[in-house]
Amino acid sequence: MAGTGADVAITGLGLVTPAGIGVPSNWQRVTSGVSCATTDPALSGLPVDFDCRVPGFDAEELLGGFASWQLERFVQLAIVAARQAIEDAGLDPSSWDGTRVGIVLGNSLGGTATFEEQYRTLREEGPGKVSPLMVTRYMPNMVAGYVAIDCGARGPSLVTATACASGTTAIGTARALLRAGECDIVLAGGSESALTPTAMAGLTKMGALSRHRENPESACRPFDAERDGFVAAEGAGVLVLERVADARARGAAVRAVVRGYGAASDAHHPTAPRPDGQGIEQALRTALADAGVAADEVDHVNAHGTATPMNDVIEGQMLRRMLGNRPAVTSTKGVTGHTLAAAGAIEAAYAVLAVQNGLVPPTVNLKNQDPAIDLDVVTGEARRMPVEVAVSTSLGFGGHNAVLVLTAS
Repeated sequence: MAGTGADVAITGLGLVTPAGIGVPSNWQRVTSGVSCATTDPALSGLPVDFDCRVPGFDAEELLGGFASWQLERFVQLAIVAARQAIEDAGLDPSSWDGTRVGIVLGNSLGGTATFEEQYRTLREEGPGKVSPLMVTRYMPNMVAGYVAIDCGARGPSLVTATACASGTTAIGTARALLRAGECDIVLAGGSESALTPTAMAGLTKMGALSRHRENPESACRPFDAERDGFVAAEGAGVLVLERVADARARGAAVRAVVRGYGAASDAHHPTAPRPDGQGIEQALRTALADAGVAADEVDHVNAHGTATPMNDVIEGQMLRRMLGNRPAVTSTKGVTGHTLAAAGAIEAAYAVLAVQNGLVPPTVNLKNQDPAIDLDVVTGEARRMPVEVAVSTSLGFGGHNAVLVLTAS
């Protein structure tokens, strides 16, 4: 099929996050501004022993016994989110043309729990005791592979790995597949579950995590003068994307339109963003130009806002420079924690819900806004306001930057 260059609609959302399983519970928790962070017994003895896990996730109940023992948790989360998104979009995998359905999901760390467990088995019991499932449970690409198997999607299937920008990169890639005419439907998003002792120890040693262990609920403080790092989290977000014309032709409700996408590299440092913010600025400029949206038309920004000292000030000053003080800015990581590769997809879904509901979630734990960040950051309670144009920004280790512009249908 020839490329169409058509607008791309979001017709379905699926969310499995620390804020809940399903879109309604997520939206209620995020707009109420109640943090999900808590002490984690699995991290006992570590310098940082708290995180944000998905509550009440029973893989056997949600997916069945086979999937509960064969699949790694990051895959389980993604399958549940994908099923939600498909149902929300009013689609039936038993009747669609699977050759025209694609899967693009972000992941960074793969099955870290399996790797740690099987390495212990190797050391303690020898190579003969290593599981034959070790490789397929660990490989990051299996999240796309298993979601494709689950729903019968036989079009392009791939994983994007741009660290904490992966979910946003996935949505941008999915949009390109649709606009090129290579697919008619794409499930796009991200999933991550890497709250293991080794991964958490590594993040702690590099100085990325908050050390406020005395009160985990208030540890993640985006844009606050006393921020000291993020709270690690797990989760999955999946969006169903279709060309707007196709969605309307089948009578589907269009939640929002992916109007623009931009990506750029810092080419600066493996973990630190460019001090001048030029990488994320370039991505935002590209996304706005792609969308045909002026800077003064942006109503809301769901910022990357990790609560790390460098990220927040660099991103915040870039947003002020590019968009002025007009948009209502929030970071939902204060509630959910940082879901790493899934963050961009989850936050894009929250931005869609802000557009649909005319409601911007608050940035929790922001008590004393850093004077170097001169933005209209929503605090205290959710803000009721019209949101016609929303921006979602993502930055990732390796200097990856990605930005989405979302508009009302």
